[in-house]
Amino acid sequence: MKINSLQIEIDGIDKEILRDLMDDARKPILQIANKIGISGAAIHQRLRKLEQSGVISGSKFVVNNRVLGYSTMAFVGIYLEKAATNLETVKELKKIPEVLECHYTTGNWSILIKIICRDNEHLMTLLNTKIQAIGGVSRTETFISLDQQIERQIQL
Repeated sequence: MKINSLQIEIDGIDKEILRDLMDDARKPILQIANKIGISGAAIHQRLRKLEQSGVISGSKFVVNNRVLGYSTMAFVGIYLEKAATNLETVKELKKIPEVLECHYTTGNWSILIKIICRDNEHLMTLLNTKIQAIGGVSRTETFISLDQQIERQIQL
């Protein structure tokens, strides 16, 4: 498999390593090495190559938002008065901790964000006092997620 502009070759061993780590990023390297039949040093070299090429951009723990009291997830389409205000708007959105993702889009909205809130009241306050208060935002359109049906990374 070649990755677009970088033209890095990903072979079957690389895919196997990536599948194992995508399934459980804390899986011991030696366990993966034994499963595949190569040395732990070879796994480390391949991981270093994948990191340097940008295929891997890090690892992280996934926090359960509901356990922390955040039960309302929403997607908010943001209409901007002028496309030229996009960079400033994104700069302000970065200051709002509840904003999980931000996408510059085609279509009706200029920006689509994914946010997490404690409840609907928190969502309303966030929309009214922080997001819609950003200069250049003309209006928003909000969609509350009732339940996330699929969450995954690309299949290798």
